[in-house]
Order: sequence, then C-alpha cells, then structure tokens
Amino acid sequence: MDRQQAKIRIEELTVLLAQYQHAYYILAQPSVSDREYDRLNDELIALEKEFPDLRLPDSPTLRVGSDLSHDLPEAQHSIPVLSLDKGYSPDEIVSWIKKLEAASSVPLSFVFEEKIDGSSIVLYYEEGLLVRAVTRGNGVIGNDVTPNVKTIAAVPLRLSKKVTVAVRGEIFLAKDLFEKINTAQETQFANPRNFAAGTLRRIKSSEVAQVPLDIFVYEGFFTEPRKTHHEILDELTALRFKVNPRAAFFSDTKNLSKVKAMHSAWTVGKISDVPEFLEKEAGERGSLPYEIDGMVIKVNEIPVREELGYTGHHPRWAIAFKFESPESMTKVNAIEIQVGRTGRITPVARIEPVLVAGSTISNATLHNQEYVDMLELSVGDIVAVSKRGDVIPAVERVIEKNDSGNTTWEMPLVCPSCSTALVKRGAHHFCQNTECTDRLRGELKFFVGRDQMDIENLGPETLEVLFEKKIVLHVEDIYIFNSDALDGLPGFGEKKVNLIKEGIEKSKTRPYKTVLASLGIPDLGKKAAEILVDAGYKNIDALIQAAAKKDPELFTAIHMIGDKLAGTIISAFNDPAVLARIEKLKQAGLQFEAAEALDSGLPKIFTGQTWCVTGSFENFKPREKAMEEVKKRGGNVTGSVSGKTTHLLAGKEAGSKLEKAQSLGVVIVAEETFLKMLDEESGKR
Repeated sequence: MDRQQAKIRIEELTVLLAQYQHAYYILAQPSVSDREYDRLNDELIALEKEFPDLRLPDSPTLRVGSDLSHDLPEAQHSIPVLSLDKGYSPDEIVSWIKKLEAASSVPLSFVFEEKIDGSSIVLYYEEGLLVRAVTRGNGVIGNDVTPNVKTIAAVPLRLSKKVTVAVRGEIFLAKDLFEKINTAQETQFANPRNFAAGTLRRIKSSEVAQVPLDIFVYEGFFTEPRKTHHEILDELTALRFKVNPRAAFFSDTKNLSKVKAMHSAWTVGKISDVPEFLEKEAGERGSLPYEIDGMVIKVNEIPVREELGYTGHHPRWAIAFKFESPESMTKVNAIEIQVGRTGRITPVARIEPVLVAGSTISNATLHNQEYVDMLELSVGDIVAVSKRGDVIPAVERVIEKNDSGNTTWEMPLVCPSCSTALVKRGAHHFCQNTECTDRLRGELKFFVGRDQMDIENLGPETLEVLFEKKIVLHVEDIYIFNSDALDGLPGFGEKKVNLIKEGIEKSKTRPYKTVLASLGIPDLGKKAAEILVDAGYKNIDALIQAAAKKDPELFTAIHMIGDKLAGTIISAFNDPAVLARIEKLKQAGLQFEAAEALDSGLPKIFTGQTWCVTGSFENFKPREKAMEEVKKRGGNVTGSVSGKTTHLLAGKEAGSKLEKAQSLGVVIVAEETFLKMLDEESGKR
C-alpha cells in the first residue's frame, strides 16, 4: 500500500472505529462484533506503525496509552470551576427554589442531576478536537492529565461538530469493577472515588488504560451561550458525550408534557413533587451501578444564571442536595473542648475508632452546647456517627444511653487553657482572653501556615518549641525575636537557625493580599482580601481610614461583601490591639501596600467611578471581562446597584439592575458605547 492509499485508509478506520466506540461505550448498543472491531483496530495499528506521521490526533489507538512517563503540569482554567452551596434536607432545597422564584422577574424551571462521586474534570475542545483535560485543582489551576483522559473510551477525542467548548464532567469507576480490581491492587483504596482520582494521576497513561474508567458530563461552556440548561445537555449528547439519563425537571410554569416528550427518561413534575423525588433518589442510591453522594439542582434558564452570578465560592444558581451520610455505631469515651484562635469553644467527642464512609475516625465534632443538649449526650453513650457532606465526622444521635449514670455533658464555666470565664454569644461559647495560651498558639499556627504566610522552616514542631520557651508568643514576635535565644536549644544548630532566619526574611516579600488575609480577622480570608484590594483599598492605611468612618455601606457597596463581613472589617480595624499588631508588622518590613499591576500604561479614565454590569454581551464572555477592563483603568466595580454606583454597563436581556439604575439616575452605558470609550482611550496613548 502506497502512502496516499494508507492516508485514505487511516482516515476511514479512524472514523469507523470512533463510531463503533460511541455505539458501545455511550449508547450501550454494540454495532459490530468484538472480533470485527479488533480486526479493524489491528489494521489501523499496523498502518500507523508503518506511517507514524499519518496518525490522526483523534486516533482510537490513543486509547491504549503510552509507557513513557510524564509529569502532571499545572494548567489554568478558562471557565469558572467552583464548588457548590449545599442543602441537607428536601425542605432546604424547596426553600432555595422558592427564594429564587420570588426574586426572579421571569418564570423559572430547575434541572436535577445525580451528583456523581468521582473525580472532577474539565475537557477543552477546539474546533471539535480534544486539546486539553484538566483536573479541578483549586478551581483556578489544575493538573493537565490529557494523555490519561484520552485512554477513557467514553471521552470523545473528536466531536461530531467542529465546535469550541469547555465541558465539565465526573470521571468514575463502576462499583462492581472497583471491587474486582481493588482487591488485586497492592495498595488498596477505600472507595471508587479515591481509586478513580488515584488512577487519573498516574504518570504512565498505559497504566490508566488498564482501568475501565467512565465519565458523565454535565455542563458545557460554548462560545455562543445557550438559552437553557436542558438545551446544553441535548447538545452535549448530540456531540457524542455521555450524559447521565437519570435527570429530572421541575417547574410550576413550564409545559411539562413537552419536556417529557423530549426526555422520556427524565422525571418531570411540579415543585411540590421535589421532596418525594429526592427521597426516592436517596432510596435508590445503593442500587445504582456507580456511587453518588447527592443531587445537583440548577436553574434551567441561562440568562437568569448570568443575572444571579457567583459568590467567591459557588454559583448562586445551583445547589447540591447531600444525602444523609452512611452511619456507624460507636461509644463516646470522653468529651473535650478545643479553643480556636478566635476564642471560639468547640466540644469534641473522643470516640472508639470506627470505620465511617471508607475512613477510620476517632474524633467527632459536637458543634456547641445547644447541639449536645439536643442529643442529650453523655460520656459513655453509644452513638451514631456520620461524615457530614462525606467530610466532617459528627455525632448524629444517641442509640443507647450509658449504664454509668452519666448525665448530659455540660460546657465548663471557664476556659481549660487559661481559666478565663467563658462568654456565650449566639449558639457558641468564647474565651475572650486575647492572651489565652491556646488562642495564641492558634494565631501563630494560622499565620505561618502554608495557605497563609507560608514561612519556610518554621513548622508546627519548631514553632511549638519557640512558644514553650516564650521566645515567640505573638505573631509580631516572629520578626523581632533575637536569634541568639536559640543558641543551645536541642536540635537548633547553626544551619537550622540560619534556615529559620531565611524563611522569616523571605516571608516579608509576601504580597499585601496574603498579609491581609493572614492577620486572622474572622471571615477576612484570601478571597475577601482580594475583593477589598480590587475595590480600591490597595494599602492598609486606606482600609483603616475607611473603617474609622464606621459606615457599613462603604463596604457593602462592594460586590460580594455583605453586612456581616462589613461589620467585622469595621470592628477589627478599630481594635487598638489589631492596629498595634499592624504597626509592628509594618516596622518589621511586611508588605502593606499592593504592588501596581502591569497594565501597559493604560490611562485611568474610570478613576472615581463605580461600575456595575447586567445582561449578556457579544464581546465580553463572561461579562466579568468587561469589569476587568474597568479595573485596569482605575475604576471600582460592584455586584449590585446602589446610590454609590455611577455607571451601569447594560447588555441584552438586562434585568432588574437596569430598572433600579434608571430610578437612581445612574449613567447607563451600552456595549457599543463602552467599546468606543476603550477605543478612544487607546487612540490617545
């Protein structure tokens, strides 16, 4: 066979085998015998071996993987990959639905999908070809596992249309296959989810190819937005993706008969039917061939999603209903209390070790005294323990009372660490002594932690020695203590001391956002710090001056800052102790001012203005990109229209924000006008 004939035959076989794979793995309707499939596959392998440069990027032979080792490089997501808010009862879900319906100006419908307990993945296609597969990671950056994902037969390497799309899905392993394969492994996994995640991160794709991983996709981000979520699911199916047929549709306003006709496998009903459906799903959970840990409920109307937007953690238009976690029975041996860095007291049950949802636990949270009273819990009781959200171990109920005569446990009157009288605020007790030993320990560990200042060579054990020797008691002491005090301490040789000093010095270069989030102010974490800086509070002095005015609206006008956080900011930055700490850290050389971002010298044409955005746009997808242009040019942005808003960028299908802006006299700017403003500014440079 000459080269031209080989080229034609390779193209034919690639298309034909892809069709057979789709019929077998996606439709579960084999269209050819295994023997015939193997014959054609072997023919393709032979041709590609003879003409390796003719192998197509979506060749079915890529499914076998490679023996070459490859690392898992980091890759940045181009779509929002956030977590979901959670509800734990049908009533919570119905309440969430009713709340959105009441706030919406258009009729709503909701799509329910099973929450597959697997490994999250984002598949990126360009012109219909799979170019990248990235794990969820931290939601911004994940690991590129493209060679491994290409071995999964249910993942299409080429779509039926030349579209550019990012697709979210869940990679999983069927329960029966997990049991069969896991027993033969040298290192066994606790559950199919961990097995799938571990397999996906192997460094040889040929090893991944040996495991029959599967996938369901559930979200598509097209360059041209669709109107409804069920249209997205339909299009994903048409593009040859595997979409879970066990979905549901609920609405009090839509034509349910029409939906049922289009999706015969779906459950369809009114909002009043939701509780019964969720209970039914929970009951069928154990009989499914794959693991699920709940349901995901989404607003069906995409324009409404755009209007609702996102918090720093999750979309406002979706929620996860978490099933009641599997429970195990054990005995409470003791109840102790932990003192957090903010002084909050949390009772913890020390229990006889027990296996719950695949892991052995010996401690379980009791939240607060009110929770203990509700359980009527005593030391020695036999209790049911679960993992809330399949993560946090918690005592759920008392099964059998103790025979020792122990009565319901009561919170001590004083802090076990410093003997200061405890004070109850809301449902929780607090130690108000800012010099409490446990509080100081907590503050130090938080400040130096990897997610905060990340001070190298100052780990928990080293920090504990410095604390016990009273060398470092407060956060600011880290930067002012005399290193000579370490001389003679066991394990603190010259090399170790120098490494500690280097780590401390290096931490002084951490950016302002990190320093601000590391101060330990409740609810003021990394995301909140970033929001404040982006809103114009680019140095600590500006933030302190604003807080001194004690006007919550200065902060609630900022997108994603609510009343609670605004109050916390005002309280914290008017606290003499906090201000004194900041001053000492300033003197030590920490960064309390944001470095100016490189912006190619863009003129600050929006300085002094506060912009909001509503609707959808041709040139800004997602619309947050338009607000990035505002920030680059000196403007502030907000998520809601108020008296402090100066401009509203209004696109197609603008919602209630437009009406409010018009009533307040806010300047309304259309997309075309906004583009001209940017173009005119560019022309002046």
